[in-house]
Amino acid sequence: MAKRAKATVKRKASRKVGRKAAKTTRKAAPKKTVGAKKKTARKPVPAKTLKKPAAKAPTAAALVREAVRRYAKSDLVFAHGTTDPVAEAAFLLCETMGVHPAEFDRIARKPVTRAHAARFRDLVAQRITTRKPAAYLVNKMYMMGWPFYVDERTIVPRSFVGELLETHFDGDGLSLIDPARVRRVLDLCTGSGCLAILAAVHFPDAQVDAVDLSADALAVAAHNVALYGFEDRVTLYRGNLFEAVGDARYDLIITNPPYVDADGMAGLPQECLHEPSMAFDGGDDGLDLVRKILDQAKKHLTPDGGLLCEIGRGRNVLGDAFPNLPLLWLDTEDSDGEVFWISAEAL
Repeated sequence: MAKRAKATVKRKASRKVGRKAAKTTRKAAPKKTVGAKKKTARKPVPAKTLKKPAAKAPTAAALVREAVRRYAKSDLVFAHGTTDPVAEAAFLLCETMGVHPAEFDRIARKPVTRAHAARFRDLVAQRITTRKPAAYLVNKMYMMGWPFYVDERTIVPRSFVGELLETHFDGDGLSLIDPARVRRVLDLCTGSGCLAILAAVHFPDAQVDAVDLSADALAVAAHNVALYGFEDRVTLYRGNLFEAVGDARYDLIITNPPYVDADGMAGLPQECLHEPSMAFDGGDDGLDLVRKILDQAKKHLTPDGGLLCEIGRGRNVLGDAFPNLPLLWLDTEDSDGEVFWISAEAL
């Protein structure tokens, strides 16, 4: 009995001590919070998996400035429808985006898509590495706001005659001849056909004949005539100046013939070397074809007609060759005395 009593006392004491120990253990343990997650040490993220913030799309103006900076590091010449690097860069970007160059100011501050920006930068790179005229890279050039197809088969269209058709044949007191009386127009050395087409636009009642010696150039001209739907109003002839049209007479003859002299041909910039040389070569003094045109124009003009001819910087040479001809020298926005007018009567 005494032994059992002692054993019972020991078990009770043991349970009491165990309960205290358990109670102490529960108090010492941290309290659990509902929904809490077990904290773990963060591992460093490898640098290659870090994402950079998305780059902001460049604006059209920013891309043009970028191109101009690249142009400045290259020995480029700008004389193919655009006269400076800013105008050319804007032209290329507008063509990339499908916008008329006259609308550049409208899009200047707008962001450009990644695809368009990439295409534009590629065109700028091609322009620098190949030295091709920008017009050949996009197969287009504008004259007086009108677009024309162009490729290496013909010279890139650029002529002050286009501007003069608007400013000096508009029917007011400044008109060289009455545009309402113009029924037949001849465009000599038509190239891509741009002046012939502008003449058809400006003189809606006129039939236009266009002549060139190059079959390749006439193929490009035919493409442009078809683009404007002028097949019934613009007729293309292959031949050497007036020989192609026989005895036909015209109320107006326009021409932008080859007029680069021998020194100029020897120093043509790389851009011009991509163009047909026959579109530049005007002989030793640059006026071989101009002389022929002046000698023969009289018999191909109606009595009230006249000749409008671009000759570049050959004014003094021409004046010495024809001192008695009363040539009227005309200025344009970008030229001084590079185009002359002479009436049939004066001839």
